Order: sequence, then structure tokens, then C-alpha cells
Amino acid sequence: MSETFRAIRLFKTDGGQEARIVDLADSDLMAGDVDVRVDYSTVNYKDGLAMTGRAPVVRVWPLTPGVDFAGTVERSAHAGFAPGDKVVLNGWGVGETHHGGYAQRARVKGDWLVKLPQGLSTAQAMAIGTAGYTAMLCVLGLEREGVMPDKGEVIVTGAAGGVGSVAVALLSKLGYRVVASTGRKAEEGEYLTGLGAADIIDRAELSGPGRPLGKERWAGAVDAVGSHTLANVLSQTRYGGAVTACGLAQGMDLPASVAPFILRGVTLVGIDSVMCPKPRREEAWMRLARDLDLGLLETMTRRAALSDVPQLAEEILAAKVRGRVVVDVNA
Repeated sequence: MSETFRAIRLFKTDGGQEARIVDLADSDLMAGDVDVRVDYSTVNYKDGLAMTGRAPVVRVWPLTPGVDFAGTVERSAHAGFAPGDKVVLNGWGVGETHHGGYAQRARVKGDWLVKLPQGLSTAQAMAIGTAGYTAMLCVLGLEREGVMPDKGEVIVTGAAGGVGSVAVALLSKLGYRVVASTGRKAEEGEYLTGLGAADIIDRAELSGPGRPLGKERWAGAVDAVGSHTLANVLSQTRYGGAVTACGLAQGMDLPASVAPFILRGVTLVGIDSVMCPKPRREEAWMRLARDLDLGLLETMTRRAALSDVPQLAEEILAAKVRGRVVVDVNA
């Protein structure tokens, strides 16, 4: 092992916070029974909030941000892992209260890690990232509620973003007819069609105040937006349908009525990726290895270096990041 390693550190300042790339030592790591040599991280919406300080994501100072990473086990005192294992981590407070993925090394609890399934590299794992893993949790949520391809079309909101891009690709490959909602219809139409979207609508159709109950349109939904968008999606979901909610890009509020639930039996399924139990995480990663077209994943992915993260954080909050970004922490 090298004596020092590079990392982004967030420091509290009188004016808010600042990010610096620093050299750290093993003594700077937090408690954990597994040491991981990090290969890649990524930039998720929550990372954008943490890096910019736009929301109180970071609760321990100073902190290495980055809510996920993939790499290779270097040392393990955990029965489930051995040196050389390829692993991925999503959530568990990493990048919030525990040093995260924007570093060349991490020390974490082994219970937080998942072994990478056969056929997935660490780079592909972070091309998927927490956004893609969350998308798979949404698909699993729809399946548990009986929303299968023969039930009708499924809408994906925020479709050109990280969660949305992977959700469109997954659902399309699984045989669903996918409607993609985006605020960049003209620019992203070809991209979303390439991922498998059968129809594309402008987010303006859903982003304003709506009626308690609208015309029935889709059997299910993956919503990463929240607020009026989620309310409108619910109001237009068919009888017995289900909506998986995993994001708040438009807002944390839900200006809706109970009408879709009590008149159409619609189910709202909350999707949490941070504290999700390990068996469901392992199921999600196994399904991603099986059901995600890795060629399509490559088309929605670009590479970045650790020094690019501050700028990417601003861009993802401004909805200027298409698809997925893999951060090579060693570049």
C-alpha cells in the first residue's frame, strides 16, 4: 500500500464550505473492518447537493464525499470478504457521515459491501452507480406490485438523468413500452429513443399543478422528480397501477390528493437506496448484471477525473448531466 492517497475533502468555512483535493494517510480513515482500493466513483444527484452545500447532506466535518464506489478489497477482517474481491458500495451514510468514494482508498464496514456479480467490472459498476442501482430497485418495486409489460406502458420521469437513463434501458429490455418524460425533449429525443423509449413527452405536461384525478394513461411509473410531477403521474396512473418514487429533483412536496389511491387502487412505492437491506441490494445487482444492456450503458456514460467533480456537481443540479459519469479517482 502507498503511504498516502488522494481524496476530495469538504471543509466547513465561515461562508459555508469548500472542497479541496488533499493527500491523506490511513490514519485519516474512519473505523471499518474492510479496506478497499477504490477504482471508480460517480456523480449522483445527492453528490451534487453534498459538493455544493445546497442541502445538508454532509453532517460530519471535514468529510470525503461520494455516496458510492467500486474497487478491490485490500484488507479484510470480515468473514464475507477477502483480499482481491471486487466490491461495490451504495449508501449506508457513506459520503454523509462516513468518508466516501471520492478517494483512492476507503475503510468501511463489510456489511455495507456487495460483491460484484460475474460479468460486471468496477468501471461498469460505477457507470451504473447509485442512480442505476436505484433504477433497478424501482423496477423490482414495480414487479412486486404486479406491473408487468402486459399491463400497459410505464412512464419514467427525469428520463435523461442517471436514474431515468438506466430505468429506460432496463424497462425497455424487459419488454415494457416506455414513455420518457424530459425537459430536454429536442436535445435528448434521439438519446432516449436509443435507450429504448417508445414515446417522449415534455416534462411541462406534468410539472404544473394538476387535477386530483386525470385521464388514465400508464400502468406504472419510475419517478425521480417529486412535487407536482409525481402528483400528476399518480393522477394519471391506471386502475391498480403502481408508482415508484425515488427522487426530489423538482421538490420534496407532494401536492396531490388521495383520489388515485382510493378510487383507482394506485400504489405509491417508496424506494430507498441508502438503508436498503442487503438481500435486496444483492438481488438488484444480480438483476443489473443480467438485465442491463452493457452496450447501452456504455453509450450513456462518460469518464471524468477527481478534479472534475466540483464542476460536475454544479452541472448535475442544473440538469446538464446526461446519463452517467464514471469518476476515475486515480486519474
